[in-house]
Amino acid sequence: MGKWITSVTILLLSTISVAHAGVQLTIYNDNLALVKDTRSLEFQKGTFELPFTDVASAIDPTSVTFTVLDNPAAVTLLEQNYRYDLVSSDKLLEKYIDRAIQVLTKQDKVHEGTLLAADGAALTLKKADGGLTIVNRAEIADLSLASLPEGLITRPTLVWKLQSDVAGPARSEVRYLTGQIGWQAQYIATVSAAENGLDLTGWVSIDNRSGATYSDAAVKLIAGDVHRAEPPRAMGMDMASTTYAPKAAPAFAERAFFEYHLYTLQRPATLRDNETKQLSLFEPAHVQTEKVYTYDGAREGNNVRVTMEFVNSEAAGLGIPLPKGKIRVMKADTDGSLEFVGEDQIDHTPKDEKVRALLGNAFDIVGERTQTDQQQISPRVYDESFEIKLRNHKTTAVTIVVVEHFWGDWTLTGSSQPSIKKDAHTAEWRVPVPSDGESVLKFTVRHQS
Repeated sequence: MGKWITSVTILLLSTISVAHAGVQLTIYNDNLALVKDTRSLEFQKGTFELPFTDVASAIDPTSVTFTVLDNPAAVTLLEQNYRYDLVSSDKLLEKYIDRAIQVLTKQDKVHEGTLLAADGAALTLKKADGGLTIVNRAEIADLSLASLPEGLITRPTLVWKLQSDVAGPARSEVRYLTGQIGWQAQYIATVSAAENGLDLTGWVSIDNRSGATYSDAAVKLIAGDVHRAEPPRAMGMDMASTTYAPKAAPAFAERAFFEYHLYTLQRPATLRDNETKQLSLFEPAHVQTEKVYTYDGAREGNNVRVTMEFVNSEAAGLGIPLPKGKIRVMKADTDGSLEFVGEDQIDHTPKDEKVRALLGNAFDIVGERTQTDQQQISPRVYDESFEIKLRNHKTTAVTIVVVEHFWGDWTLTGSSQPSIKKDAHTAEWRVPVPSDGESVLKFTVRHQS
């Protein structure tokens, strides 16, 4: 066994037996996971090399930590290597340049010779008599190679050079970070008939494209913005269907962890490579909510935005940390069928904080913003006057939040309706508009530069 490393062919045929003691996965929002893989490995006395297969192809090899759990003082790690030169037909041909091969065409013609060149179109062979044969790759039925070239492996492999004072099996743990695996939260909300409540369910989608399958893994999810030295790669993942997920028991237990929140799956799960798995995040909840109409004429033109807003509190029906994710909102039609009415992304939201989901623009409500006057009071002071018309074509009265943005030192010197100064640059009005009617807001603002 001590000579296996001298021949890759022997490595593939006689890799030491591996007994899995358990895999733990901690998965982050930003396409990252920490893998902790515990196995019983066979050690040799003296200096030897130990292969460790079935690691993620998206592994960060600089993050690997190898620990011997049984009798760690008896083993010294001398060297660590990550081998990922995987077998493929093109790679095999590349390794066989200047070596003899045999080619069988679809017309049952056999060509033998030394491979001089191989590209996507053809193979060039030098025959025994010195002549050349060019074989179109589209016509090739079979290739025969004498052996597997050294340096190629069938799957990514970690290889350690170890110095051991003992021989025999020992439990060992390998920890590493891998990309191409992450999770997102999705929420499905159904608006009540009175539009003052939501039936909310939460789901977790785990997307595994890391190049490894994790069988019966203990899974934890970290919700929060963890700083990384390099920007994360985009996942390109979205369970973007508007299917209506059935009610399910929550699969995770939540608790605070450092400056984040940690969700622990209450049972082992198998995460297969190139698979997306969905799990229930929390029990369905009925949440008190408010539908808010907002008109920001300087930025939105004539459009009046519609948002559903609720406080993430126990009093409102929820009161749990909500990981960032997409919220999709439905409403039942008169025939009872659920219809999609909008979606938005929400950020990580602690309990007792407000959640706002922008659903779209109101069809039957229109805003119109007009500047009616501008006067220069002094070289650094001038007044601007505006008129905002809000027309409501619905059969019910509505209240519209009008938003205006100002710069510099400003003061409202006149307003037809009460205003609220939200911050140094924003004022708001709550304007009631009757059904099938119109309301007009007029105001004058004085700027000083």
